[in-house]
Amino acid sequence: MHTADYDKALYYTYRSEWDHLLILMVRTKDDLLSKKIEQFLHAYNFEKDYTVVQKRLNALLRYIDHALDVYEQEPTWTMQYDD
Repeated sequence: MHTADYDKALYYTYRSEWDHLLILMVRTKDDLLSKKIEQFLHAYNFEKDYTVVQKRLNALLRYIDHALDVYEQEPTWTMQYDD
């Protein structure tokens, strides 16, 4: 998994570009990222209680942080060919 989707999610969230975040939600191959974006956007658009919106935003940001940490810790595998 490449980090581009997570970087885009952070950027779009920071810039409040909800249309781009929605497109990313549909296009990403990471199902959990997609679900977190969906939950946040739903709360942002329909929830009257701001604490719920804040909770969903924090959950999205925590997941992005976790995914980037896991990506950084993965060992890089190289294939070696015997001649």
